[in-house]
Amino acid sequence: MADKNLIDSTASFEKTLKSSQDQFYTLRLYVIGTSPQSVRAINNIKSICEEHLQGRYELDVIDLHQQPQLAHGEQIIASPTLIKKLPLPLRRIIGDMSNEDRVLVGLDLRPKIK
Repeated sequence: MADKNLIDSTASFEKTLKSSQDQFYTLRLYVIGTSPQSVRAINNIKSICEEHLQGRYELDVIDLHQQPQLAHGEQIIASPTLIKKLPLPLRRIIGDMSNEDRVLVGLDLRPKIK
């Protein structure tokens, strides 16, 4: 019985992984100016996207110095903040995106390890 559950679980994981490989990602990164943390976040998320989502993502970088009204509309309370708009569910990741595993879990590209 345990072997059947393991096989079902593995098949389910592989199906989810395959479907995530076909999805297009819409991402928005909210930063404040050209601070070192903002620049680091931009570089880190671009690198992660190119490695794991090549050709399957749209990344908008929004400077809240230039468009402060968007902070209220998106309920941004910290910067940098990455919002995964699509595919659903919507996810928010705060920080400079230097923890690749955390970003991949937030984008649903890697399962959360308990």
